[in-house]
Amino acid sequence: MPKPSRRWRDLGKPKLTEIFIRWSLYLTGLLQPLLLGGALSGQKEKELPGAVAIAVVAASLASTALFIVCCRTGLAHYLGRRARPTGWLAAFSAGTLAGYWVFLGAGHPTVEEPVPAGVATATWLLVFWFAPLAIALPVKASAPLGLAGLAVSVPVAVLAGVPAGAAVGLAVGAGIAMAMVGATWRGSAWIVAVVWELDAAREAQARLAVAEERLRFSRDLHDVLGRNLTTIALKSELAVQLARRGRTEAADQMVEVQRIAQESQREVREVVRGYRTADLAAEVAGARSVLRAAGVECEIDLGPDAAALPAVAQSVLGWVVREATTNVLRHSEAAHCTVTLRLDGGHVRLEVENDGVTERTAGREQPGTGLLGLRERLAAHGGGLALPAPGAGRFRLTASLPLALPALEVAAP
Repeated sequence: MPKPSRRWRDLGKPKLTEIFIRWSLYLTGLLQPLLLGGALSGQKEKELPGAVAIAVVAASLASTALFIVCCRTGLAHYLGRRARPTGWLAAFSAGTLAGYWVFLGAGHPTVEEPVPAGVATATWLLVFWFAPLAIALPVKASAPLGLAGLAVSVPVAVLAGVPAGAAVGLAVGAGIAMAMVGATWRGSAWIVAVVWELDAAREAQARLAVAEERLRFSRDLHDVLGRNLTTIALKSELAVQLARRGRTEAADQMVEVQRIAQESQREVREVVRGYRTADLAAEVAGARSVLRAAGVECEIDLGPDAAALPAVAQSVLGWVVREATTNVLRHSEAAHCTVTLRLDGGHVRLEVENDGVTERTAGREQPGTGLLGLRERLAAHGGGLALPAPGAGRFRLTASLPLALPALEVAAP
């Protein structure tokens, strides 16, 4: 069986947000070899031989690869998907330390150049080293590590021949950059986590709504059947005792049991009918609330004729609104949705349109079971459902229903 294709827009907003931020962090690591290349171009051949330069570039590329791996595993740890990548962080720190020492020894201060490019590059390597740590480690651990790295860089730079003032200036500049990078990366990871939490909350809200409706239905059934079934059991037991004694009252008790059973059957039908009946005003209000909670702007225009529609017409159109709202939430990435109701001659037309058609939705050849059931419900009253092909990212559902009384006398089964 062929696997379904994973289109870009089918990934969902949380996944797309994570991919965008993740690759933004990865691309930041490419600045490291560019920075090192610039430093190498400023070195004299006698100070940094060609073989050493090649080795430094290779080490820089390896460090960039470790940088990306640490970003990937660190973000996965921040999102709670894996354990902290201590081994990768240690390897990356060791590689950064080796590059630090190489560049410290690559330059010698002169009067014209008191701070060689190699020493400046070595200090700024600390910024790239701190970035993955800001995500993978808590702030109370990453901040002291960053400060320790800056504190050590000052005396090491002085030992390499850099003036003390210049060494402190390099450390301060690197410290400001580390704080900015750390806050940016930590904030980016936090945004990804919040987006996933909001998506999970949205799914939980939908599940809770279903569970609440089930509880309401079960409560109504319990209220209807609980007392009647208890009465039936007691009267049946009484009829058995009377029958054993040869009393004629046993027949009266069984007649009463029959009456209560028929009454219970009628009450259950009313509960189920109320459960399956949709009210247009209630469904429209619920659709507006649910869509706005999901971040979809909703405009509803029912006109002055909605309240004058027959009760059965309002019930059928309420089902249309309910199913259309479900489709918008489940099968689209809509930002805007409109619901419009108008009288057109002897028909009432309800249109629900949204702007969130995905490639997967547009490629569906057949409507889903919900739309098929909706079409059958409308057909039972002489109505119809129109689903034109999506265009320009928009999808419109049009339900029509005749206002002639014969078509609205009997509710849909």
